[in-house]
Amino acid sequence: MQFYKPNEYQTSCENLFRKYELKITALLPSAAIEHIGASSIPNAVSKGDLDILVGVNGDKLEQAVRLLSTLGFNEKKDTLRTPELCMLENSSGEDVAFQVVAHGSEFDFFVQFRDKLRKSSELVKQYNELKMSCIGLSHQEYRQKKSVFIKRVLELA
Repeated sequence: MQFYKPNEYQTSCENLFRKYELKITALLPSAAIEHIGASSIPNAVSKGDLDILVGVNGDKLEQAVRLLSTLGFNEKKDTLRTPELCMLENSSGEDVAFQVVAHGSEFDFFVQFRDKLRKSSELVKQYNELKMSCIGLSHQEYRQKKSVFIKRVLELA
């Protein structure tokens, strides 16, 4: 697993986010579209990928997934899938993923986590240290360590 410094990836991720934000808005005008993940957090180390949260009403989630698939995205295999969450990954080679989330569900934490890190350079430092400690680990081990950190951050007042 390789990680990049913020100056090596954040500008390109922000530009890519703006491109997809326009496309998603055209398909789902009432969706909440949020740039999430490390690329949305100043000074965060990242794998260089772009994560976008697409928030929709729960009864519209499946329709949103179908519409977003027209942008060249497929349901991500081997990941959590519920009636309130669907992860989509780009099939054309761009390292972009959509987290399609039902408003008000337990999966609304992505934005809360991002905002807590944006407000705390100390948390960003800890997050970066965690990521760098994962070099050489499997993706599953990395996700597990990251989950523990995310849960701890979300529990902070």
